[in-house]
Amino acid sequence: MTTAMMMDRAAMTGMGGTMPMGAGMPTMTPNMMMVPRCTMKIEKCPGGMKITCMCDDAAACTMMQNLCTMMAGGMCSMCCMMNGMMVCTCCLTMGACKVEMTKDGCCVTCTSGDKACCDMIQGCCDCLMACMKGGCTCCMMMGGTPVCCCMC
Repeated sequence: MTTAMMMDRAAMTGMGGTMPMGAGMPTMTPNMMMVPRCTMKIEKCPGGMKITCMCDDAAACTMMQNLCTMMAGGMCSMCCMMNGMMVCTCCLTMGACKVEMTKDGCCVTCTSGDKACCDMIQGCCDCLMACMKGGCTCCMMMGGTPVCCCMC
């Protein structure tokens, strides 16, 4: 997990006068962001799999579409969690992932012309569908940045 350094403004500029011990000491805090909640549909398609993310809320939809646009071209991966524990992670490096915007979200298609790679992508699809059916939370990431999350 990445971290961010935080420092008191007075300590950074040197204008703080006398400061109590430790007031200007950097602290480590997690770097967090809000991830849009969506409805996610995962299905097999010829040559691979298709992930469709749909948001009911217009602001969440716009945020997700902006994240997808910014992160397009990075590695696409999916992770499933249950009760705060990672159940599975599928890194879709074995195929080409294409992002398309829809009126209420986005559609990511990961495909490969290689038979073995196609089988791996579709195996990931089966695993993700089983996790979602079992009640896992599924998160889609691009370049390691979460772009949408589905609470099934």
